[in-house]
Amino acid sequence: MKLLRFGPEGQEKPGVLDGEGNIRDLSAVIEDVTGDVLTEDMLNKLSSLDLTSLPEVDKGVRIGPCVGRVGKFICIGLNYSDHAAETGMALPKEPIVFMKATTSICGPNDDIEIPRGSEKTDWEVELGVVIGKRAKYVSVDQAIDFVAGYCAVNDVSERAFQSERSGQWVKGKSHDTFGPIGPWMVTKDEIADPQNLDMWLEVDGHRYQNGNTKTMVFDVATVISHLSEFMTLEPGDIISTGTPPGVGMGQKPDPIYLEVGQKIEMSVEGLGVQSQKTIVARP
Repeated sequence: MKLLRFGPEGQEKPGVLDGEGNIRDLSAVIEDVTGDVLTEDMLNKLSSLDLTSLPEVDKGVRIGPCVGRVGKFICIGLNYSDHAAETGMALPKEPIVFMKATTSICGPNDDIEIPRGSEKTDWEVELGVVIGKRAKYVSVDQAIDFVAGYCAVNDVSERAFQSERSGQWVKGKSHDTFGPIGPWMVTKDEIADPQNLDMWLEVDGHRYQNGNTKTMVFDVATVISHLSEFMTLEPGDIISTGTPPGVGMGQKPDPIYLEVGQKIEMSVEGLGVQSQKTIVARP
């Protein structure tokens, strides 16, 4: 099942993708796609609906972030062995954890702002994990039981803000529009193996990232278990699990960064395609 949110920013309604690729309005069934409806019981109820009985949404409608009211937006750094190699950094001994501000979250096709003073805005295609039930001190063997589904994430990053402005990585990760998620959250029953998903990202038609989740240093289950040692994960929390090689910072002989007026397209296998334009940061 593919759950999504559609409509103007801040006024999104819940929806579901039917077997023909049409969006169906779920407003008569649930208020929104948020943590409180990502329970196993509710997802089972939604999956049993006759989607043809639901109103069809006009094509061309804006697609919003696939999950609303996200409590925590947690990211894992240097979690692909081939990406760590391109940065020249050693593999971490345990997951590197940082946060993105939830105000960075936007729709999968919304414009991405280049921040004021930015010279090193970068891209990162990532697999996002959506938590479906409260997780605290969970074992690796049990961890996937706490997953509601998966989504594509573009972990947009300003590298100078991230690494040259003191403090933690969060400075370079949290600008408005730096967290496109979606287009939909795909329930975990549709993803046979989260550790074997192809992923790619292009800028202006040039493919920079081509990877697969099989090169993760710490797999999804290990990441969830590890995080649950340090914080309680709640339904609707999103974990962005790292990026494969090909980021702008890693280009040879010189890094390549985003500029205003470019187009980004990216996808994680089975999770839909994102498409964004880069614009000047709004006030």
